[in-house]
Amino acid sequence: MILSDKDLKARLARGDLVVGPMADPELQLQPASIDVRLDREFIVYRPAQIACLDPRDGATIEAATERIVVDEEEGFILHPGEFGLGSTVERVTIPADLVARVDGRSSIGRLAVVVHATAGFIDPGFSGQITLELSNIGPIPVRLYPGMRVAQLVLYTMTSAAERPYGPARGSRYQHQQGPVVSRISRDSG
Repeated sequence: MILSDKDLKARLARGDLVVGPMADPELQLQPASIDVRLDREFIVYRPAQIACLDPRDGATIEAATERIVVDEEEGFILHPGEFGLGSTVERVTIPADLVARVDGRSSIGRLAVVVHATAGFIDPGFSGQITLELSNIGPIPVRLYPGMRVAQLVLYTMTSAAERPYGPARGSRYQHQQGPVVSRISRDSG
């Protein structure tokens, strides 16, 4: 079941669900979601640096990426066909009995910007900023400004609380992440 604005307010007030800091809770709290904003830090890929990204070799991922911080007035230009990582301003904590999805806002999608390639699922127990997988699938560059509401969190109740939520007990690699975080797939055991 999807949580309504009434349910979201109650869970935020209770404190087991955390989404913040919110600039304008009245604006960000939607009928069945919470809008989240784009932060100032990005990771861009520089393809000329390596021949290919190797999921078993984290050094190739580090060598191919560059971390940048943009001025709030200047923004970040996402060119056609370009991919980069951003993150939400808001830090979230998802309790063990909820799961969340992050999706792009319609207004951003209509500019041909996608906010996640595949990682739109947020596990129960996750805590940290959400990394956004930004792509411009349109023919024209798009300027994205820090503080823009670019995505929305939709929260669902689970049939029961997770016995082993996301976190240290599971060896979760992205718990408490700050800013955009590159793939840590090279740490997979299999």
